Amino acid sequence: MARLIGERIMLREYRKEDLTCIRKWVNDIEITKYLSNIFLYPHTLNETESFLNSMLQGNSNIKGFIIAEKETEEYIGQIDLIKIDWINRIGTLGIVIGTKDNLSKGYGTEAIKLIQEFAFNRLNLHKLDLEVRAYNERAIRCYEKCGFKEEGRIRENFFTDGKYTDTLFMGILKREYKNI
Repeated sequence: MARLIGERIMLREYRKEDLTCIRKWVNDIEITKYLSNIFLYPHTLNETESFLNSMLQGNSNIKGFIIAEKETEEYIGQIDLIKIDWINRIGTLGIVIGTKDNLSKGYGTEAIKLIQEFAFNRLNLHKLDLEVRAYNERAIRCYEKCGFKEEGRIRENFFTDGKYTDTLFMGILKREYKNI
């Protein structure tokens, strides 16, 4: 998989040594409460190793990258095209910044801009979409900064911290990307 180089970060291939960093966040409720339903329950070491091995061996349908510091290549997080509909040329985006220390530093914005360039210019996708919990205001601002627009909302479909919340669906078209 090609490396994508930004100003401060790079998107690089998954590596065996990333397991330790992934394990640090995969069961951290302060990180996972912002992610998809697959993180509602604890993940075993075997589950995490299995995911990593599928990425390393190319046995996954996911086009995935590690978000890494540009100079040291140290792990910051992950950004993946978790599903690609090749017929309609639509990719679904997933992203996680793996430590609280790296939040609000612009790494997510830079990573999304790099994956947009990859998705639209190299893979020739027509659209990128994603899901985000309505309470994840930091992520929503990041997505909007990268040109994503709200396309829909499912009301009160996710229960966390004793209350229901909405899920937003956001997307960006290739022609919109070219104009930002």
